Amino acid sequence: MEITNTLIQKYNIPGPRYTSYPTVPFWDEAGISYENWIKTAQKSFDESNQSEGISIYIHLPFCESLCTFCGCHKRITKRHSVEEPYIETVLKEWALYCDVLSEKPRIREIHLGGGTPTFFSPENLKKLIDGIFEKADKFPGYEFSFEGHPNNTTEKHLQTLFDLGFKRASFGVQDYDLKVQKAINRLQPYKRVEDVTNNCRKIGYTSVSHDLVFGLPHQTKEAIIDTITKTKQLKPDRIAFYSYAHVPWIKGVGQRGYDDNDLPTAEEKRELYEAGKKLLGELGYIEIGMDHFALKTDSLYKAMKNKTLHRNFMGYSASKTQLMIGLGMSSISDSWHSFAQNVKTIEEYTELVNKGLIPIFRGHLLTAEDLIIRKHILNIMCNFETSWESDDMKFPELEECLSRLDEMVEDGLVEISETGLRLPEEARPFVRNVCMAFDLKLIHNQPKTRIFSMTI
Repeated sequence: MEITNTLIQKYNIPGPRYTSYPTVPFWDEAGISYENWIKTAQKSFDESNQSEGISIYIHLPFCESLCTFCGCHKRITKRHSVEEPYIETVLKEWALYCDVLSEKPRIREIHLGGGTPTFFSPENLKKLIDGIFEKADKFPGYEFSFEGHPNNTTEKHLQTLFDLGFKRASFGVQDYDLKVQKAINRLQPYKRVEDVTNNCRKIGYTSVSHDLVFGLPHQTKEAIIDTITKTKQLKPDRIAFYSYAHVPWIKGVGQRGYDDNDLPTAEEKRELYEAGKKLLGELGYIEIGMDHFALKTDSLYKAMKNKTLHRNFMGYSASKTQLMIGLGMSSISDSWHSFAQNVKTIEEYTELVNKGLIPIFRGHLLTAEDLIIRKHILNIMCNFETSWESDDMKFPELEECLSRLDEMVEDGLVEISETGLRLPEEARPFVRNVCMAFDLKLIHNQPKTRIFSMTI
């Protein structure tokens, strides 16, 4: 099957990236209370702490400079005096959770995201992780990971985190072309990425990931090929090859630092993706879910083969825990039965925690139907297929959802049987469009303004 520009134009529409269902804009905030969140978190913890442990995401929001392509919640500052007060607040929040849980948590996954986690000194990162484990144990086979900026991740950062149990590191590379780097305000020479990657390997990290982005301002096919050719020399275990999400109406001044005319067209962007994907395949990387590639030796590939791949607010994961607690401003927590998000400013976050309150400001309590649709969307995003053979995977509007895929079936992008559907390998870039057919929240509440990036 040939993916033509006509198909790209037809299906390149705004749509969610499905790190959750329902997606955040369609959470029923009136349907969840502070008490609901605590109750469902306790329920999930009691069901899973002993059998699989829990996950923790810690949002470390500070950056020394603004990368104009970034869509994350961050605070730009060069004052490192902010580190210790913030860590103290995060540990207070963690203590509030531990006070409502029935036993000592067993932590299977920790991920440090941001912002720039390596904005923090090695000493303060050690203080943070040691503080977490004053009230918790490590689950057997735990996996801890962090995001680092190549320009400020020192060998001491790497050694300190490794000694604390971190074995996976992810570095934002984006693109090595100087014109692109200037446009996105992310100047980092190849040598810095080479040094930090080699230092990881020397210390003993088992998985190193590089984030690459296509669709950036002034980006060309030649730049993508050059970036991946340079990446080949370092051979990271994983590569996240993301589509740039241009959403200046949400993210404001940062993404208005260049004109829309500086961005590749939809057809050009597709060429960037195809060129990158082809080259990654030639280098031995296997496509995992959406946007991700891994070597066969990496746990992400093994999870895909075993059909244990999971997707949540942290992206794709080789393991799943029923409860994920988000710590820090703007963090999102997931109890499987509900979602909850922390307040988005450091000032309000600190104020609420100091008052003894877990600092959530919105969330969603999943209905029985939400849970079924969530499973379908997870299956499609992780395995490019789903099934309704068993009654517990059926819901009243299933037939209507499938009928919305009629055109995609005619175009060869989806195959539907009596009991399931699958995407052919060539149709994987359209996976978000397939999920949208199941997204009843989106279908019943079509937004009047644009809130999502383009799907392709």
